[in-house]
Amino acid sequence: MRLPFKIALRFLLSSKGQTALIVFGIAIGVSVQIFIGSLIEGLQESLISKTIGNSPQITISSDAEDKAISSYQEITDKIKGLNNEVVHVAVAADGPALIKEDKKTFSVLVRGMNVEDSDKIYNIKSRIYEGQEPINENETIIGKELKQELGVNLGDEIQIITNSGDLEKLKVTGFYDLKVASLNKSWMITPLSTSQKLFSFGDKVTSIEMQVKDVFKADETASAIAKILDNKELKVDNWKAQNAELLSGLNGQNISSIMIQIFVLVSVVLGIASVLAISVVQKSKQIGILKAMGIKDRTASFIFLFQGLILGVVGSILGVVFGLFLSYLFSKFALTPEGTPIVELAIHYRFITISALIALASAVVAALIPARGSLKLNPMEVIKNG
Repeated sequence: MRLPFKIALRFLLSSKGQTALIVFGIAIGVSVQIFIGSLIEGLQESLISKTIGNSPQITISSDAEDKAISSYQEITDKIKGLNNEVVHVAVAADGPALIKEDKKTFSVLVRGMNVEDSDKIYNIKSRIYEGQEPINENETIIGKELKQELGVNLGDEIQIITNSGDLEKLKVTGFYDLKVASLNKSWMITPLSTSQKLFSFGDKVTSIEMQVKDVFKADETASAIAKILDNKELKVDNWKAQNAELLSGLNGQNISSIMIQIFVLVSVVLGIASVLAISVVQKSKQIGILKAMGIKDRTASFIFLFQGLILGVVGSILGVVFGLFLSYLFSKFALTPEGTPIVELAIHYRFITISALIALASAVVAALIPARGSLKLNPMEVIKNG
């Protein structure tokens, strides 16, 4: 194998301009693959993070008359033992209420939570920009928009009217910003015991919320949870069922990314195959002489396979370098007014390695065409015709 490799290398070096052009073409193809793939993956991760990253991906609710879940601790224990697919579990006791301020009436949702547990899903603590989380009974934190509407300050009391008509006062201990205006305007977060008392839930909750390890397998995990609970009164929802349009958009992005990469690969394969096919004609006299000297057809064909391999290796390495450099430039110059990247590119080295290996394999496959063409060369005719 050393002889065909040396001959292949000599052929490539004898046509440096042509070789450089092929290598550059492969490098551009690999760099485009890496950049487009990283860009689309980054868009997906950003979209998922902003939509479901800080929200429950599976929710258990009740179809019972009072819409409450009893024995929730037993249920959460079962869920936590489900093959480590569920990473965070929190409970909530929600109830509707009204706030009357002057002539205005605001409809709010009082959300009773164990803040330590719910913080792992909603990142509540990091989003409290003033004050602190509610610790004691009849304490609450409210969103930025609701604060502006009511004009309240830390330590003020807000009087609410529960769905049973009772008047209750809640002390404001902090203000949060969940980056969603509708939630900031409607949620009043309290300790779990406060909400249970306000709405007469007793030792019940209205929902069990969780996040899973693989968000794209949330439907499978939800089905497994429903199976182990085996309770007709409990309804297990997942984000994929509730966000069909978002899921369709993510699938569309995946398909477009795959299509772009396929077209890039096809162009790389055709480019290499066409140039190496011409090389067979250009080097036919040399191949004929080598065959006349005793080189076998198989050895001659390996010359072109090694050419494809060398071109693929060099082009793939340069393509990875170009792709990472292009990604770096994008992250440094495509910025928002705040100075952050417009899209955080997702650089996954596994994807980069696979892209390089696919390009390498494509180069070798493309070399099969001229390799087969070299088998048909008759050394006597080639030498005779020059």
